[in-house]
Amino acid sequence: MKDQARHPALRIALLCLGFLLLAVTPLVGPIPGPGGLLTFAGGMILILRNSNWARRVFARTKRRWPRFGHYADLALRRPSFQRRRERDRLARGGAGFGDASR
Repeated sequence: MKDQARHPALRIALLCLGFLLLAVTPLVGPIPGPGGLLTFAGGMILILRNSNWARRVFARTKRRWPRFGHYADLALRRPSFQRRRERDRLARGGAGFGDASR
């Protein structure tokens, strides 16, 4: 479902939930386990999916620091990242990460 097709009240609610998860992250971080990481990732996903401003800032950050952008796309499992990686793999001649043809 496209973001523009969502009801504005739902988008605002999800955006607020994302900011709430980010605010809770420092409180959950000291607890043993990956809770802080999961709340941070969940909050960022909700914010990026429901805020055009956050997407622009994220894209600008990715251009400024490409290594950050690579790891962020990898962690968020973005479809555009998967397409770009497949396109680059084919441009190199098809030798992928798990190929035995090396």
